[in-house]
Amino acid sequence: MPLTLLYLLAAALVIYSIGLVFTSNFNMGNLMVWLLAAVVTVYAIWHKPLHAWLHAPGLGRVVWWGLVVGGILYALLIGFVAVSGYTNPPTGQEKVVIVLGAGLRRDKPSTLLRYRLDKAYAYAAAHPDVLVITSGGQGRDEWIPEGQAMREYLIAKGLDPEQIVAENASTSTEENFAFSLEILRQRGYDESTPIVYVSNAFHCYRAGHYAERAGFTTVTALPAATPWRSVIPCYLREALALAYYWVFKTSASGPMHALVGFLDLNKRFFYQ
Repeated sequence: MPLTLLYLLAAALVIYSIGLVFTSNFNMGNLMVWLLAAVVTVYAIWHKPLHAWLHAPGLGRVVWWGLVVGGILYALLIGFVAVSGYTNPPTGQEKVVIVLGAGLRRDKPSTLLRYRLDKAYAYAAAHPDVLVITSGGQGRDEWIPEGQAMREYLIAKGLDPEQIVAENASTSTEENFAFSLEILRQRGYDESTPIVYVSNAFHCYRAGHYAERAGFTTVTALPAATPWRSVIPCYLREALALAYYWVFKTSASGPMHALVGFLDLNKRFFYQ
């Protein structure tokens, strides 16, 4: 890469990272962007000695090939995340819509969550007989539970309040589905009821597997777009979360619970 382009890339990443500080709270996705900006900046400033070390026989060359192989694998993961969310579209026969929470700004849905809610609204408006469950508990610094805020948002857009049930206790995607299933059972539905869940496209693959693990047998996905300023941290983080899921089949328990907590930090921080 020409040195001028390297400097431009470093500057762009630094500016973008600073913008994230003022537009969203701390989260793993943002941290990964900051680290990437730092690495590119350091390499741009000390390009000659680092380039020589990375291509010299010994440890430097091992590090170089590790970065190359790791970068390729990570790029493949990101590519999978980018396309997998669109592989299980709704059929129009679903009886229930489950909207997964994605953080509040005080008592209002975050930008990412509004994208989900607008997608859910369009589907529910076109299928007025579906039951809508807005699923999400209350995080730190959130004034009300996400499920409640999401329900109020959809009502304000024009959905019938009787059509919407808020699930206000969940703290993870797994709990979103488990607690929503409890609500459905209380209303005469069961695991075989066709459902469609709404999340941003990058999250749909993992969310679908959590729905199946919760017991749902007929599941489709309604992918929402991702705000442009959230694309890089969202996809960087989701690729890491996907690799973790493939190994441990969870996002909230298991032998690396503490690490998962750090990666998620609280979904409201990440999904701005």
